[in-house]
Amino acid sequence: MPSQELLELSAVELSRKIHAREVSAREVMEATLARIEAVNPTLNAIVSLRDGDALLAEANAADAELAEGRSRGVLHGIPQAIKDLAMTAGIPTTMGSPVFARQVPEEDGIQVARIRAAGGLFIGKTNVPEFGLGSHTYNPLFGPTRNPYDTTRSAGGSSGGAAAALAARMLVVADGSDMMGSLRNPAGFCNVLGMRPSYGRVPSGPGPESFFDGMATEGPMARSVDDLALLLSVQAGYDPRAPQSLPGDGAEFVPPIRSDIAGLRVGWLGDLGGHLPFEPEMLELCRAAVDVFAGLGCRVEEPAAGFDAERVFQAWADLRSWRVAGKLGGLYEAAATRDKLKPAAIWEIERGRALMPARLEEASVVRSAFYRAVLRLFEKVDVLILPTAQVFPFDVTLDWPKEVGGRAMDTYHRWMEVVVPASLLGLPVVAVPAGFSALGLPAGIQIIGRPRDDLGVLQAAKAYEQATDWLARKPAL
Repeated sequence: MPSQELLELSAVELSRKIHAREVSAREVMEATLARIEAVNPTLNAIVSLRDGDALLAEANAADAELAEGRSRGVLHGIPQAIKDLAMTAGIPTTMGSPVFARQVPEEDGIQVARIRAAGGLFIGKTNVPEFGLGSHTYNPLFGPTRNPYDTTRSAGGSSGGAAAALAARMLVVADGSDMMGSLRNPAGFCNVLGMRPSYGRVPSGPGPESFFDGMATEGPMARSVDDLALLLSVQAGYDPRAPQSLPGDGAEFVPPIRSDIAGLRVGWLGDLGGHLPFEPEMLELCRAAVDVFAGLGCRVEEPAAGFDAERVFQAWADLRSWRVAGKLGGLYEAAATRDKLKPAAIWEIERGRALMPARLEEASVVRSAFYRAVLRLFEKVDVLILPTAQVFPFDVTLDWPKEVGGRAMDTYHRWMEVVVPASLLGLPVVAVPAGFSALGLPAGIQIIGRPRDDLGVLQAAKAYEQATDWLARKPAL
């Protein structure tokens, strides 16, 4: 099979062919390295790429294991590049920061270890913003990641490297993570899929923050819903080191995912009652994507949000700043590292440190009230839908959009406020493509499910995928 055709295969089909020995892991690795050589100098999606000879030797070993009747798992022999925020043993994990430019972990993070145990071959990392802050992938170590559909534009973030690598066929599946849209925004920007699982579905760590996070999670990215589910089946499952991880072992997500959703009640939240500004075309494009569900026998409604969106954002911003200040405060205190922090990190740290306990308690109260309001929404509908972003991919040389729809943005992340509701509540979300602007720039929608209904949102996404052909529209690289 020609090398480019190999990289067009789904992960499910590629796994089947490798295990049937119809193609070899070495062939897949050779095709992957050739594709990276061809397009990565332009896109800058893969960083810390490992030595090619060493990778080919690992692929040979994977083939030898299969020849002896031994498989490590569903990802056996499939090249993987791990997001550069996730601890990866033996490979630099820089978090896009000069502070950690030479950090080489001795231990894998939990989901990284699971991907390795399932047979994934680690070729390097995918690029991120510094510390994952901001939904635009650029940093002082590696520079910006460019959008495969228009290389003058951003790929989003913080999983921008992963999304661009998927769209450009350098990877067949990729891991990502999401605190404020970091799996969803780049999926929308790059015309791929990203899933933010329910909080606890994919255990994070091991690390000391496990009891206090509640907003950030790791998850899968892919070019098909079955591939998304395949990687989630590897990443998911309880781990005692992550005390908030959910029970189960990921087996419920093994594809194929069922796609009969006739009768599903779909709620379109749009601009949250006029609260959110959008770039021209975005809302109309996403509303048209929602109409796909009507054609599938679903009942599409436009319920009132039922909550004060500004109070929700302020609660989110306070809790986020508090968490960032706690994690990065030591780097801010040290003179040797403070001047190496990006302005957004310094802003978050200083803001978080200035918050009074009563303000944090109020944020928690708002969060709880918001949760109850959303539960009331789910009495009327089965899934909620919002755009994945308020803007189309923007100029790659910008740090962040300062104005959206004629409205000035008062923080470096206000322009992506549309992702906050699901993040604040830890809800499961799948980001799917919604089409392209008049300039050919991708957009996406978020399919948001009830608490812990990860399988339900995958099923809705699968039905939508089968009714559309956006994922087949490849970038011209």
